[in-house]
Amino acid sequence: MVVNEKKKRIVIGLEYDGTKYKGFQKQQNTSFTIQGQVEKALSKIADEKVKTVCSGRTDAGVHAYCQVIHFDTDKARKIQSWINGGNSLLSEDIRILWAKKEKEEFHARFSAVSRSYRYILRLSKLPSALAKNRTLWIKNKLDIDAMKKSSKFLIGEHDFSSFRGSSCQSKTPFRKIQKISFITDKELVLIDITANAFLLNMVRIIIGTLLLVGKKEIPYSDMKNILEAKDRRLAGKTAPSSGLYFLGPSYPRKFNIPVQNNNLSEL
Repeated sequence: MVVNEKKKRIVIGLEYDGTKYKGFQKQQNTSFTIQGQVEKALSKIADEKVKTVCSGRTDAGVHAYCQVIHFDTDKARKIQSWINGGNSLLSEDIRILWAKKEKEEFHARFSAVSRSYRYILRLSKLPSALAKNRTLWIKNKLDIDAMKKSSKFLIGEHDFSSFRGSSCQSKTPFRKIQKISFITDKELVLIDITANAFLLNMVRIIIGTLLLVGKKEIPYSDMKNILEAKDRRLAGKTAPSSGLYFLGPSYPRKFNIPVQNNNLSEL
């Protein structure tokens, strides 16, 4: 007689290039989502249907340095089997970085205390053939100092209705942005944003508005007016998904979740 073991909670870190996928979340009309592909691979290893929970959904075309997911299973598998087996069944643009067992109280989404995104701009005279799906090309110079000043109006807890996608289903438009930082590396400009959570398209709309400032189409102080107006029509266009990366979530130390190194070596 085989006695089922108590279900174990397995936590996994994923890296992916979202260019050809319809976003993270599984959809009925297509299996070509990150979640759909990952669950298919993990289910084969577990020899049972695996249902995952993610730390934060990403839209079509958005990439991830470290998406965190969890699932429960009573199947006995070595940790390395989830990693090596999963990667052998996944396309090369989706990688399992690490896996670990975790306490049942851990939840990939609800245990996260913050989430961070990075948007990458490439400032150059000519577009890059290799980076076209991984950065946003800007031909003309940007006033980065003005963009930095403008971004400071967004720090703190606010009603971000002006930066909310029209199909957003969140019950509240309030979010708390903890940090916005700018990093320049030769022709690259990286804009990192950390918040407790994000609304649909929030980062991409913020970037689109910052670009208006950087191109000197609006003064940096207009960001305050746009935020307070709570009117999506006043903000900039939604920036393309190609330049957006989910850096990953942050969790309380007691869970000991690995932190991914978000370097520029692959760009």
